[in-house]
Amino acid sequence: MMETRSPLRQCPSAPGHEDIEARRKSSPNITVVLDRLRSAHNTGNIFRLAEALGAKEVICCGYTPCPPHPKLAKTAMGADSMVPSRSFPTALDAIRTLREETPGIEILAVEPLPESVDAWAYPWRFPVALIFGNEALGISPEALEAADATVGLPMFGAKASINVGNCAAVVLYAAAAKYLADSRS
Repeated sequence: MMETRSPLRQCPSAPGHEDIEARRKSSPNITVVLDRLRSAHNTGNIFRLAEALGAKEVICCGYTPCPPHPKLAKTAMGADSMVPSRSFPTALDAIRTLREETPGIEILAVEPLPESVDAWAYPWRFPVALIFGNEALGISPEALEAADATVGLPMFGAKASINVGNCAAVVLYAAAAKYLADSRS
């Protein structure tokens, strides 16, 4: 059987085949804030996404599992040791600290609210922090109030709910797409 290659642009090679630090330096300046996530599996999944995008850090708030954590480590497959992380008692504490450390950072809550802008239609600017909340409770009211804006994903079904890891994947890659489009123009 003859091997064929897609005429489409190929994804960057796997880590180890090029300078990882150079790739990380050219990545969008994104911080991921996790507000009271219950599942170590979802948290580990988000660490993998953060590593894939070269995120600046993951901030675990409240009772969100934070490294080192055995269940998180299993799902993160090593990304939990590759992406810087820290924890705060509340997401509001994390937001206040981010604003002090990084003047001009945009803080976005990811929530399916009537005023939320679809993630792929949002006018992204960097640096940005994205807050993802508890699947049952959402983002804490205090953190939601402190955010600059809300982005979301359209929901057409009756349940109007998706897994937080799946949501994070779509929103993070929407931000990355905007960053890549801007950097190439």
